[in-house]
Amino acid sequence: MTRTPRSAARILSALVLSLALAGLVPALVSPAGAASLSSSAEAGKGKVKLDGKLGKDHVKVNEKVDLKGNLKVLDAARSEATVETVIVQQLQAGAWVNIADTTCRPNGGFSFNLSFSVSATISLRLFHPESTLYAAAYSASTFTLRVG
Repeated sequence: MTRTPRSAARILSALVLSLALAGLVPALVSPAGAASLSSSAEAGKGKVKLDGKLGKDHVKVNEKVDLKGNLKVLDAARSEATVETVIVQQLQAGAWVNIADTTCRPNGGFSFNLSFSVSATISLRLFHPESTLYAAAYSASTFTLRVG
């Protein structure tokens, strides 16, 4: 079978499309409220817990609100002197979207200064992505902020 430039272009297009879709599948397969990420911890990663609190539960449009919290290491032997990422996620159309991030040390605190330009009730949560030492974790509860 001889291949023409046209069939080569189709093969290349199909390959590019399949690679793009493969990148989207993990995000689509994971449910929006997936709270249990213990499978990562089973692979020898330390467990962490995220706690946080909003400074206010109701703010005006464009008014800043503090979200303060801490990243606790649950395995006492694992409190390494590393810097870990903490992300604030907002629930948008049924999917959690990253809106801000910062870093902190294990067993340390962090602070976000957030503001929103629309009047709405916003659901937020904290997320720690899996790192070389620690498993991924979500805050145990979501935070509801009324902006208006």
